[in-house]
Amino acid sequence: MKFLLVLTTLLILTAAFLTIAAGGAPGVTYVDHDKVAAAISKGGSLVTAPDLTVTGSHRDKAGQVEVHDKETDVIYMIEGEATFVTGGTVAGLTQTRPGQSVGSEIKDGETHHLSKGDVIVVPAGIPHWFKEVRPSVSYYVVKVIKP
Repeated sequence: MKFLLVLTTLLILTAAFLTIAAGGAPGVTYVDHDKVAAAISKGGSLVTAPDLTVTGSHRDKAGQVEVHDKETDVIYMIEGEATFVTGGTVAGLTQTRPGQSVGSEIKDGETHHLSKGDVIVVPAGIPHWFKEVRPSVSYYVVKVIKP
């Protein structure tokens, strides 16, 4: 629990630093534990800014392949285990909106075994996919958005 508090603090500090670096007024974003718990259980936004978002996520099945042209994903695993695939070639790639695409699977990608406490950083433009989850996973995603 102490580690989650430290991680949340780091995420909030990152948001404040990026706001200052972008020339905006310094500020603090506080998200109380009830909102964090709700975001983890149902999925949802914790922090939204022009250059980053922080969300809580929970999944009990595999997802679609995702490719974000201008977003780097920083994923921190809170609970569970997953097979996560990055890179490679995406089958069935379809653009869902500008800068965002999804697909059905990754061929010839790099497989990562993710578990509680792991962090993986997926740069913008790199396909990524929760191929398998056992039996479910909870995680934070920090999206750093390029202009």
